[in-house]
Amino acid sequence: MQHITSPDGTRVSYDVYGAGPPLVLVHGSFNDHRTNWEFVKPFFEKQFTVYALARRGRGRGGTDATKGHTVEDESRDVSALIESIEEPVFLLGHSYGAQVALGAAANILDRVRKLVLYEPPWPSTIRSDTLARLEELARVGNWNELPATFFQETFSIPMQELEELRALSRYIFSAARFHGLHVPVLLQVGTESPRDKFVTDTLAKVLPDARVEALSGQAHEGMTMAPEQYAASVFRFLAPLKA
Repeated sequence: MQHITSPDGTRVSYDVYGAGPPLVLVHGSFNDHRTNWEFVKPFFEKQFTVYALARRGRGRGGTDATKGHTVEDESRDVSALIESIEEPVFLLGHSYGAQVALGAAANILDRVRKLVLYEPPWPSTIRSDTLARLEELARVGNWNELPATFFQETFSIPMQELEELRALSRYIFSAARFHGLHVPVLLQVGTESPRDKFVTDTLAKVLPDARVEALSGQAHEGMTMAPEQYAASVFRFLAPLKA
């Protein structure tokens, strides 16, 4: 595991593996830099030098946990990693990590070759009343009920921590901000996902060079449930890999 220091002094770690052009991965809320990509790693490492970032509070001690951070803070973490790499990169983000990756790409336009975003959520997906209930359950240590509450009211996946949910709920998302993002963008969705929970279609309307691709039979965890289909989608978009 290697690490960099973000502009605000936060220590951020990442794994590096594979060979080929650089591909930076930004994981979602309910995984880490290893579990999110566990099943697509064998495909990716044959084609790319992969930089799998451990977002704040992850990384098994290698990345600092911070409180009160924002989506923009985490985007700057990703930007710092990209700027440490000697050549422009391919950038890929999943879920909350897709919002983070989108912000990073907007920060350093000349350092991102192509961008892949899998179902970046709307901030309004995390309702304030749901977040309040989750925070109270966490405060009193009711860990058994906490995942069930999140399961029923949000994404139908287990809840492991609250900090990025707070960050997402505070995030003011404006698709118009990314109108000048001229890098090619692949917006992936699962055909079984509740599409209105994600900013995919709104982004598709404003990004200058974007395409939407639906992964058949998949929901929010396509890279885990259908890794070969997911990797094939990414490879089609990123090819040719050489500049």
